[in-house]
Amino acid sequence: MRQRMDRREFMRLAAFGGIVFASGVRAAGYGSPSEAAADDFYFVQLSDTHWGFDGPPNPDTRGTLPKAIAAVNALSEQPDFVVFTGDLTHLTLDAQLRRARMTEFRDIVSKLKVRDVRFLPGEHDASVDRGEAFQEFFGPTQYTFEHKGAHFIVIDNVSDPKGIIGDAQLTWLAADLGKLPKDKPIVVLTHRPLFDLRPEWGWSTGDGARAVELLLPFANVSVFYGHIHQINQHMTGHISHRSAQSLIFPLPPPDAADHKPVPWDVAQPYRGLGWRDIEAAPMKATYEVHEHPVQGG
Repeated sequence: MRQRMDRREFMRLAAFGGIVFASGVRAAGYGSPSEAAADDFYFVQLSDTHWGFDGPPNPDTRGTLPKAIAAVNALSEQPDFVVFTGDLTHLTLDAQLRRARMTEFRDIVSKLKVRDVRFLPGEHDASVDRGEAFQEFFGPTQYTFEHKGAHFIVIDNVSDPKGIIGDAQLTWLAADLGKLPKDKPIVVLTHRPLFDLRPEWGWSTGDGARAVELLLPFANVSVFYGHIHQINQHMTGHISHRSAQSLIFPLPPPDAADHKPVPWDVAQPYRGLGWRDIEAAPMKATYEVHEHPVQGG
């Protein structure tokens, strides 16, 4: 695993409201400490950039994403990979404009030092054309990959405009899981929450419970998602679900009266906007999450 951030870096993040959150779903029997350390790694999650959005909730709409890219590039040790968990671009019914926004987004993201960058769609990217443009630019909307002992599963719960995973994809998920031992470390990446957080706001997946049911027999599962533009932690049994902040505007908590974007605070610009890095010790079933705020300048 990378070296812990030094005191100077920690104090700099703390001064801007950075939150350090350590959490893990622990399971026994994953080998010796030396074997586990060999497989430790860390990655960065960015979410809900909504490239193309323009409005009062963020007067720096064209600057926030480049600031986050610069911050990731400035990390003292580069992550193993970077993942964008959906809503890369803002919704438009104009197919040409949608592709223009994806082109601009791709060009900005190409400035990342890390060459291993993973993408998954949000409903703003994919619900209008069932992911057609997204796939042209960024590849499949559902896929798996292995990284240092962990099995990553990207689930598409946005390309269907009903906000569901769908029978075909659930069959694919069941087949994929059927190849894995029950103690395999699994990380699920998706856009919408797989549980019912606030269904009337679209903060749910219509058939998400079916995916969770398929995952429950596995001892070590963590889910990282976006969509709700804020940090939220939830458990379904032993499965942890963690949402990420947005890079465009924050949204109110799920118990609020409505889910309109939180107004821009001139006194605290970029408040509620951020990205995270995740230190993973998959063989010990722990994931330590560090939240980084977007900074002005």
